[in-house]
Amino acid sequence: MTAIPPAHDLLAARARRSGGAPLLTHYRPASGERVELSATSLANWADKAANLLDGLGVDEGSEVALPVLVERPASWMGLVLPLACWQRGVGVRVVPREEASGADLVVIGPDAPGPVGFETLACSLHPWGLALPGMPDGVTDFSSSAMAEPDAHGGVPAQPSAVAWLSDARDVTFAGLRDLEPLDERVLLTPDDPWEAVSTVWRAASGQGSVVLVDGPADADQLARIAHDERAVRF
Repeated sequence: MTAIPPAHDLLAARARRSGGAPLLTHYRPASGERVELSATSLANWADKAANLLDGLGVDEGSEVALPVLVERPASWMGLVLPLACWQRGVGVRVVPREEASGADLVVIGPDAPGPVGFETLACSLHPWGLALPGMPDGVTDFSSSAMAEPDAHGGVPAQPSAVAWLSDARDVTFAGLRDLEPLDERVLLTPDDPWEAVSTVWRAASGQGSVVLVDGPADADQLARIAHDERAVRF
């Protein structure tokens, strides 16, 4: 079977079409935070993270677990991780920390950071991508490490039958990822399922759409106001 072009190609093509337009807008109503990322910005984060993975020796034979997506399904920082892995042709396993200990690389959120896998990265999930200070032994801060990496990563083709996403709810191959229908609308999500968040961003990048992610609790009035202000359709 013909290998699937790396995820880098998808983001790079979207950046060429409309690099400055918003692709992902992140809201956290509890703190009033709003962060907007263009296709160019998201691609840059994914490139840096992919270079970090390369430096850690992560390749198609590696097992990468992402408890960070279980802990905060709608954080934009967490969504960078599967994009970066897919650029390396590497699938991800989305499980809680207690199920991730056998993985080669584990990425966790900021709460109670401690070593989990052979390599453990802790992600601050800060709206501006800031670093986590004072990491314990066996844990590396994701933000500061990724930001030190080069801005370009060409990507690695993936095998169509290889698993791109594995969780209790579903498994998706790289062929299934490729075949997701492009999205051309601006949509608002309040996802509890990290696959809903990352797959919708992927579909928007494939088309001309964009995604407004609401991270954390929000009442009906808040959601209506955000949808109105962002000119987004509830998804």
